[in-house]
Amino acid sequence: MQDSQQNLHRGLEERHINLMALGAAIGVGLFLGSAKAIQMAGPAIMISYALGGFAIFLIMRALGEMAIHDPVAGSFSRYAQNYLGPLAGYLTGWNYWFLWIVTCMAEITAVGVYMGVWFPGVSSWVWALSALVIMGSVNFIAVKAYGEFEFWFALIKIVTIVLMIISSLGMILFGFGNGGVATGIAHLWQHGGFMPNGVQGILMSMQMVMFAYLGVEMIGLTAGEAKNPRKTLARAVDSVFWRILIFYVGALFVVMSIYPWNEIGAQGSPFVMTFEKMGIPAAAGLINFVVLTAALSSCNSGIFSTGRMLYNLAQQEQALPMFAKVGKNGVPNAAVLISVVMLLGGVLLNYLAPEEVFTWLTAISTFGAIWTWVIILLSQLKFRQTLSRSEVAALACRMPFFPYGSYIALAFLVLVVGLMAYFPDTRIALLVGPGWLLLLIVLYYALGYHRKPVSLPTARARSAPSPPAPPARTPCA
Repeated sequence: MQDSQQNLHRGLEERHINLMALGAAIGVGLFLGSAKAIQMAGPAIMISYALGGFAIFLIMRALGEMAIHDPVAGSFSRYAQNYLGPLAGYLTGWNYWFLWIVTCMAEITAVGVYMGVWFPGVSSWVWALSALVIMGSVNFIAVKAYGEFEFWFALIKIVTIVLMIISSLGMILFGFGNGGVATGIAHLWQHGGFMPNGVQGILMSMQMVMFAYLGVEMIGLTAGEAKNPRKTLARAVDSVFWRILIFYVGALFVVMSIYPWNEIGAQGSPFVMTFEKMGIPAAAGLINFVVLTAALSSCNSGIFSTGRMLYNLAQQEQALPMFAKVGKNGVPNAAVLISVVMLLGGVLLNYLAPEEVFTWLTAISTFGAIWTWVIILLSQLKFRQTLSRSEVAALACRMPFFPYGSYIALAFLVLVVGLMAYFPDTRIALLVGPGWLLLLIVLYYALGYHRKPVSLPTARARSAPSPPAPPARTPCA
């Protein structure tokens, strides 16, 4: 097989990775889903996002250790294969593929809803199909085209949130847009207190909070196509915690300082309300455009992720060999195509499904993400056991408080699963998710994958040796 048919192209530049890392943690879950989460926990929702954000920070550090040491396209599926065994790699790869298929179905459904604001006479499935065709086409061009779209999608979201936070602080401190009367932050403890629904409110919101963080681990999948993975991935991983504090906790802090928390969900998106308060015309249209780009970004990322995961599974001989072929454009075309075809099911759901399906899809996606995060942490624990003391000291990005940081993150994820089982709205995910994994296990043995020994070289073994990093300085603090 020729090289062009085997290897992905390293076409993602540092600016692509940096903005993708920022944009991955900012999605529809913040712009729209935060209103429902606020109703559950009140101002204490900031605690929920901070707790979830700290767990995600630990998970990304665990992934960063392995991804910078061995930057391959399959990322956590390949690490599960190498450190936990072929079955774990198989389950993780196919589970992540399914996760993004389901998530993309939810996102293209959302595209239809957002476009309906401007064009109420057009059926939502038309917009869902259009979004799928456009984003699918982008992924067939080249990985750099995907990177450019994600760069601009992320920039739109980031600029919007930064402008909202700055202008809101002006209103809180100096009364800008409020007749010169500073609003202060008293709303954070009025109207029932800071925790109006107690600890239960915080716990109830955790599933939605963790769904908002879904996608941050996708940065690992870019490792096989990043031009300088050691530098760019380390910087992206290291900035996760600060991104979450600024964009989630910061944004919700200013919103709930300006408005009583119990009025936010009743009047639509908190972001629309805030921009309208500042006297910005067409605020609803502006935020609708931003959440539309967020949904398109998620769809774009989903097609990218599913294609690369199928490519990796085929390399591990756990999917059809045709999915391991790469075209002259550096894209695994067959893997991307089958993923786009599967997403047509989302267009059908958009045409037929009741409103409850969107809630179900988000819950199932959250379960799939939790499985992925658990596998990342378990793989990292086993990965550390393969390293000598000098190799650990040379790691460019290390898990803080190891091994306790890994155990804390694992315990938190177990708690979230328990909460999903406790609340009826999310319980379906614990039926569909394990059911899907059971089906995968049956297929694993029925198709004879357990009899295929897989020996895959690491990225470092395949490529020319990289110059060693300066020992006194590490990219991740």
